[in-house]
Amino acid sequence: MNSSSTETSHLKHIYWRSRRGMLELELKLVPFVRDCYSDLDETLQAAYEQMLEEEDWQIFDWLQGKLEPQDPNTQILIRKISAHQGRL
Repeated sequence: MNSSSTETSHLKHIYWRSRRGMLELELKLVPFVRDCYSDLDETLQAAYEQMLEEEDWQIFDWLQGKLEPQDPNTQILIRKISAHQGRL
């Protein structure tokens, strides 16, 4: 497998993992991954993948501004996801 197909496979995996049980959350994460994930640096991509390990309610509360993540990179991602949602 060449690096291009590996990247495509990885992106499909991240896209699939961004599909969540909570529709409101999925409607924020899936467009972000589709439009922005590839443009993130490796650190933020890794932080996004780590964020996907959290419970849906946790990510949703972050995106709603009810709570703030402790990790600075996750804070950056939450701002980016929210800003992207505002552009749609």
